[in-house]
Amino acid sequence: MDTFDKQRAGAPRGFFAAEAAGLKWLAEPDVVPVVGVVDQDKNGLRLERLESASPDARSAFSFGRQLALLHDSGAPSFGWAPAEPAWFGPLDSPFEVEVASCATFTEFWVECRLNPIAADIRGSLSKDHQATITSAIDAISTGVFDGISGAGHEKPARVHGDLWSGNFMWTPDGGTLVDPAAHGGHRLEDLAMLTLFGTPHLEEIFAGYEAVHPMPEGWRGDLPVHNFFALLAHVTLFGAGFLGQTLDAARAIVDRAHQLKA
Repeated sequence: MDTFDKQRAGAPRGFFAAEAAGLKWLAEPDVVPVVGVVDQDKNGLRLERLESASPDARSAFSFGRQLALLHDSGAPSFGWAPAEPAWFGPLDSPFEVEVASCATFTEFWVECRLNPIAADIRGSLSKDHQATITSAIDAISTGVFDGISGAGHEKPARVHGDLWSGNFMWTPDGGTLVDPAAHGGHRLEDLAMLTLFGTPHLEEIFAGYEAVHPMPEGWRGDLPVHNFFALLAHVTLFGAGFLGQTLDAARAIVDRAHQLKA
């Protein structure tokens, strides 16, 4: 087997252990291709080397189906992770995120993700920008996003947790998961991340997803909620260049909450 070494000397404690555990947990249901872990130590991972391929509509539809099956395989709770500590962010500057056992998505998203990262960036924001972000978190805190499109309450899904287009790879086997921040979360977290920076054949992915797990009408209106943590993380990691997009998402969240409660 050809292998690939992903290394960083002096990586934070448990960083590579968390990634290895996340990959193995995502592979457990055997419903979506996941890069194989060959070996792991404190300074790196040895992974199966993947062969790249060009995506097409058929492989995208199949990946969407597989992603729905992965989510449907479930997780013990919101905020659960296959290893502790857990991490989010790029190899050169990840930050630790809380591992928890939350009964609802709202509790997990607000208390374990949004409030901590909003506190981290508060000092770098104007009062108006702070207020905009706080208003979005307050809107989420009402619980209106525990389900989808204001309906029901989602059960914890088995999510990749950082599924922008750079964290899965098109191979001859289809979309293959790499670089996860795996945890028990809301299924819309992964779908939202696919929209964040552009993904080839996105509509086909969504169509495949809904072929397995039909979604309520208007579900895409909820996506800014599920992108919000990643956007705040980008402000933390990369600076004010992502602030405008983050504030737009915050306003969209408030508007969506009002719409769902009307």
